Amino acid sequence: MERGEFLLKNYGRFEESFSYGEGSTLYSESGNDYIDFTSGIGVSSVGHGSKELISAISEQVSKVIHVSNLYNIKPQEDLAETISKLAGYDLYSFFANSGAEANEAAIKVARKYGESGEKRRYKIITLDNSFHGRTYGSLSATAQTSLHKSFEPMLDGFNYVSDIHDIESAIDDETVAVMLELVKGEGGVKALPKEAVQHLAEELKKRDILLIVDEVQTGVYRTGEFLASNFYDIQPDIITLAKGLAGGVPIGVMATSLKDGFSSGDHGSTFGGNYLSTASALKVLEILENEHNSGDLKRRVQYFDSKLLELLSDFPQLFTETTGVGLMRGLKVNSDIDVIEIVKSGNRERVLTLKSGNNTLRLLPPLNISTEEIDIGFQRLRQGCQNLL
Repeated sequence: MERGEFLLKNYGRFEESFSYGEGSTLYSESGNDYIDFTSGIGVSSVGHGSKELISAISEQVSKVIHVSNLYNIKPQEDLAETISKLAGYDLYSFFANSGAEANEAAIKVARKYGESGEKRRYKIITLDNSFHGRTYGSLSATAQTSLHKSFEPMLDGFNYVSDIHDIESAIDDETVAVMLELVKGEGGVKALPKEAVQHLAEELKKRDILLIVDEVQTGVYRTGEFLASNFYDIQPDIITLAKGLAGGVPIGVMATSLKDGFSSGDHGSTFGGNYLSTASALKVLEILENEHNSGDLKRRVQYFDSKLLELLSDFPQLFTETTGVGLMRGLKVNSDIDVIEIVKSGNRERVLTLKSGNNTLRLLPPLNISTEEIDIGFQRLRQGCQNLL
């Protein structure tokens, strides 16, 4: 029988399969060790086998895993308060199970906000090559027509523009929000220019247009700060979080400064914000806040960056520039090179990397990766690159 015979074929899977992990190292079913520069696409933010996270999860599982949101859930309340505290301004949270669901909630809050005033506003502007999820609302917000193929028609009311500098001219009297990734995760790990983002945030505020920042991949210290919004020194009206927040336990958050963004019955989730996911997230944030406040995260970012620059310098045949921020990084690949061949060659040398867009090698290591694991990972990636020359 073919492995995974009863699974739908919507994933192009690599051959590797893992049985356990320690730190930033995964171990295959055959016992080989792999340095993980992917963290499950930015999810395993505190690595694999974290004793602190395991303890917190085990303790919560022994008490209660789930009740519905018909009842008060203490760790959910604590997590909402912690998110607001770490963000640095008042935010009010709705909890879901994924980034796509968090973005769906953001779209609904924005459109409800657009009902106020003399004319209903419902349009949302997003950027080309963005990625906001695969549910219908979030996919409609995703300005990549290749992902829409076979699933049209998309939902009405999303306006795609090619560049951040084009947004203001695209606004009309039906525009209610602008939705951005400050660093495009699936679009080449490209960081938007800081001054342009700050200018846009100010202009939107003047025009009573909401700024939604999709922090599904950039949030939870991935850029070196709790939010990429902190790094850009802006305070969006709505942010969305998911991926690295609970260290691998599914969670999504839509947090907004609009205290009355939802009323009773406007939206909901059966699983969202249950005891297990929010207790896990509280422990992850505790671990990562300590990493940030101690300066360890900053030093790790600087060391990882130095290794990226060495690789860029040593392989001009493959790479043209580094991209991204913090530990959300990329290496732009020469146009005649297939990125996936670099990923596969790295896999053979036992280092895991990702593809972003058409021409970027993406690296998203766990945020607490050790110096030794960084060194080993880059040694293996270097050999993987050498094998292609």
